[in-house]
Amino acid sequence: MNDAVLLQLIVLAAIALFLVIRLKNVLGKRTGFEKPTVLGSPAESPVRRDFEVIEGGPDRDITDHVDDGTPSAKALAAMKEAEPGFVVTEFVAGARGAYEMILMAFESGDLGDVQPFLSEDVYEAFLSVISDREDKGLRVEANFIGVRETSLEEAEFDAATNEGQVTIRFVGELTSVVKDQDGTVVEGNPNEIKKQRDIWTFAREMGSDDPNWKLVATGG
Repeated sequence: MNDAVLLQLIVLAAIALFLVIRLKNVLGKRTGFEKPTVLGSPAESPVRRDFEVIEGGPDRDITDHVDDGTPSAKALAAMKEAEPGFVVTEFVAGARGAYEMILMAFESGDLGDVQPFLSEDVYEAFLSVISDREDKGLRVEANFIGVRETSLEEAEFDAATNEGQVTIRFVGELTSVVKDQDGTVVEGNPNEIKKQRDIWTFAREMGSDDPNWKLVATGG
């Protein structure tokens, strides 16, 4: 065998060795698309246990508003069980909108549009204040600025009646003046923004066809 043939064999052997090494390196790498190796049965898999812990953990829709394990948290969980479509965060957002609507209806003295959202007792109490104001020849001019704070204070659930009650604390801002029948300002300042603090309780039969919550109690 001459030197030229020997040199060709050495070059070919080197190329073959290089290709084997490259092929081994590529096949030995995980690109992230492969199905992971299963170790033991699903019940024994550490990944499976992790999912069980997550699924069995606190309901963030509840714990974002009240502490886990409290009576309010348990009441909210019971409401969600009675009505699976109930979402606490959506309720709080809806209550925030209802607060502005009801408050401004009361200030303007026209409860017609909000009456379906008021219990009979609250409606009568609001109407009494409005009537007394009108008897004195007074009217309120108010401008709502916005809700600065909204927090869920308490929740209760009556399993016997399926009624849920949720108490919300609001801090709103508005300008408000009271004028007499001549248009003279007798109270307030149209250029002064004041804070309005209220604690309202809303109630509803969970699972009922009527989607409306009603304001059943007010406080400050």
